[in-house]
Amino acid sequence: MNDRPMIAVPNVNFRGSSDIYYKGANVLHTLRQVINNDQKWRSILRGLNETFYHQTISSKQLEDYISEQLNCDLSPFWNQYLRTTKIPTLEYKIDGKKLRYRYTSVVENFEMPVLVTINKKEKWLRPTKEWKTLKVGKPIENFSVKEDFYIHINPTEP
Repeated sequence: MNDRPMIAVPNVNFRGSSDIYYKGANVLHTLRQVINNDQKWRSILRGLNETFYHQTISSKQLEDYISEQLNCDLSPFWNQYLRTTKIPTLEYKIDGKKLRYRYTSVVENFEMPVLVTINKKEKWLRPTKEWKTLKVGKPIENFSVKEDFYIHINPTEP
């Protein structure tokens, strides 16, 4: 009998979740859209390079640095995208001049704004887990969500 400890070897055929390759880029691109200020975004990226030059850093260091630079708590954002495989789903209902919307498949306190187009006009929505209602001046004839956000979109019946 062999007394040597058994070494766990990763299974090279294990594929993990389907977001393994593109998730990081999608999360950063989504955050860039939420910031909605390319000058600030470039400043954050350059600051990361300067602050952590030639270092290997933890996820917490990255999260804290970006949150500090934006002067806001991004914990729900990081928890959603880094600590779960669930992609937020924006559910919406259109009923004449009313748009009802909310997020599903999200962690506690996830409230990421999202840019939409309603009747050819851009508008920022701030969905949460709870249904919200937006009233517009005339019937909603077209509605779309900007594709730069890493979310699913689910139209539902009014």
